[in-house]
Amino acid sequence: MPSRDRLASVVRPVRRAVLARRRLLAALLTAVAVAAGIHAAASPPPSAVPVSVAARDLPAGTVLDADDLRTVGFAPGSVPDGLADDAAGRTLAAPLRSGEPVTDLRLVGPALTDGYPGLAAVPVRLPDAGMVDLLRVGDRVDLVSADPQGGGASVVATGVPVLAIPTPTDASGTGLTGRLVVIGAEPADVARIADAAVRTFVTLSFAD
Repeated sequence: MPSRDRLASVVRPVRRAVLARRRLLAALLTAVAVAAGIHAAASPPPSAVPVSVAARDLPAGTVLDADDLRTVGFAPGSVPDGLADDAAGRTLAAPLRSGEPVTDLRLVGPALTDGYPGLAAVPVRLPDAGMVDLLRVGDRVDLVSADPQGGGASVVATGVPVLAIPTPTDASGTGLTGRLVVIGAEPADVARIADAAVRTFVTLSFAD
């Protein structure tokens, strides 16, 4: 019995000390949790990359101005490849949905042929503006050269893709009529197409 009393006399103060420190430890953990919450709330938001996107739905051929574009923040790692620098003033080769980033593939320029390896982008002025209204980017057409002096007609390119249809501009005072279309042509056909566009009327038919 005396040994049990001695054991109890030893355990009792130890237990009181543990209980006292447990309250202190609980208070300390609570303080740490509050401090962590305050730090998280005060932390700056994740960094964002500014990206130019369409301010509204835009059709192919639109010459972009500042009102057509707005800047939004993209999370790092979600930014698309091929973002266009200084897109204002350039012409859309394909439609853009509101909020869609402006990339080089959507603009008239060398990147137009990225989807058509080996082809060159060639602007061709068609005399019949109404015919151009029937075209859509991605159509395949045959280009036909017709001699206005009655010398007959010939096919100058077959199955060429329509890459862009620029919006018509006021050509008064320049003597130019019709509409421009940008097509993708084999390099060997470029000179023949350019010659036909200067000397003859170029029309088209839809390829099979």
